Amino acid sequence: MISCVLGISISSNAQDLVKGKKIYDTRCLVCHQADGGGVPNMNAPLDGSSNLVGNNIARLVRIVKGGYSEKIALDGYYYNNVMTPNPDFKDEDIANVLSYVRNSWGNKASKITVAQVKAALRKK
Repeated sequence: MISCVLGISISSNAQDLVKGKKIYDTRCLVCHQADGGGVPNMNAPLDGSSNLVGNNIARLVRIVKGGYSEKIALDGYYYNNVMTPNPDFKDEDIANVLSYVRNSWGNKASKITVAQVKAALRKK
């Protein structure tokens, strides 16, 4: 019985990353590239980014949902392209895409839950 429950849990988590990849491929890839490397001086890389794998989940959620238009210093480099907002993203979409990028291209960080997304958006 225990192994059955574990199998369901693992499947469920994997599906979230699959959904996150689909969102990334359709909405994020053009700027952040297939390898998560970004575009020098324009679009910040996601591969190995200290901000992305860090603990400030609320900031990441707000950037994905509301966009970002200021010049950003990241790991010794500057990026200044505007990140478009995604007001149509549901909380689950944000959790899935952030979980995907935090666990792709060698990144190893915790998955983001819908509860964390809701909490971050309440804090505005």
